[in-house]
Amino acid sequence: MQFKLPFLKGKKSNEDLALIRFFIERFGYRPKRLELFYEALTHRSVSFSGSEREFSNERLEFLGDAILDSIIAEFLFQRFPDKDEGYLTKVKSKVVSRKTLSDIGEELELRKILRYNKGRSINLSSLEGNAFEAIIGAIYLDAGYESTKKIIHHHVFRKYVDLNKILEEEIDFKSKLFIWSQKRRLGLEFVVLSEENTHGTWRYEVMVQVNGVNYGKGVGASKKIAEQAAAKETLILMGEL
Repeated sequence: MQFKLPFLKGKKSNEDLALIRFFIERFGYRPKRLELFYEALTHRSVSFSGSEREFSNERLEFLGDAILDSIIAEFLFQRFPDKDEGYLTKVKSKVVSRKTLSDIGEELELRKILRYNKGRSINLSSLEGNAFEAIIGAIYLDAGYESTKKIIHHHVFRKYVDLNKILEEEIDFKSKLFIWSQKRRLGLEFVVLSEENTHGTWRYEVMVQVNGVNYGKGVGASKKIAEQAAAKETLILMGEL
């Protein structure tokens, strides 16, 4: 499947103008070197004439991945000055996970401008996530690191990344309570106080015992949820949260 490279034309085409408008609307950025952005949006399932090497977004995806990793690492380092390397690494891995990047790509509606072989069975969600990284690489080459960082903060993070939700998913109160009790060599037990099923809906009530002493209680639609709630309440009672 062969295409001509659109950016080889001297005068800007309607496609060029539409691409520029898209990036201004979604990223608040006006591309200067359009060839970078056409490349960022091109999947290897299509090939283009007029290029010495394969014209696809894989190289820019590689670059964008590294730039995004650096920007997110710096953001988290400043956002959580009291957290250790392990915590920062886990949170960063969630922020730049395949799922998060694919979700961002979908929110940005990148599939509207992606260039790929529609005759093949391709996972569009994955394509969008990869293209998003390639776009970051293109912006970096076109505008530099500081401009890329501002764009990610103001036009991506604020609109499409729910950091609070990611942090909630990251916090495992039960594991934290186990670590706390092990350090102090205290016995820890989760006791199921009740287990009910009403019209197909389950309700669990769990209580935490530390060295046989009752502490936090938790309720949930599953045993796991109830245990997390009980562990959280116990950590609060212990002054650990």
